[in-house]
Amino acid sequence: MKMAIGKSTICNHTLYMAWIVSMIATLGSLYFSEVKGYIPCELCWYQRILMYPLSIVLGIAAYHNEKAVKKYILPLSIVGGTISFVHYLEQKIPYIAAIKPCTKGVPCNVDYINWVGFITIPFLALIAFSLITLFMIMTRPSSDK
Repeated sequence: MKMAIGKSTICNHTLYMAWIVSMIATLGSLYFSEVKGYIPCELCWYQRILMYPLSIVLGIAAYHNEKAVKKYILPLSIVGGTISFVHYLEQKIPYIAAIKPCTKGVPCNVDYINWVGFITIPFLALIAFSLITLFMIMTRPSSDK
């Protein structure tokens, strides 16, 4: 019985949890570029373009408990996660890095961070987009309508 209560509690707060993840990702991205001075590559910019609005939209949706927002959030988080995955593969697999989707500015295969041998900035973005996607899938429509 306790398990059902816990799951119900989680499902009732998925908008807030997704918003918190998006805020951490947005603030982390700004920290890496504005404080640490890491210049974002082209694929990083696409991920930012998809993540930053999530922080605003999810914040408003969480405040108003607008669970229908998931139909707008899911496409952004899935596309962002896909770009993050491709970016991560480009960093970790030399053959894919040879394709060079980034043609201007900073190369996309540069590892500004490489914690524990596999955690890079695109990996962190992939985790954030995946969590947001998961929370949106867990979001159930309000029963009061």
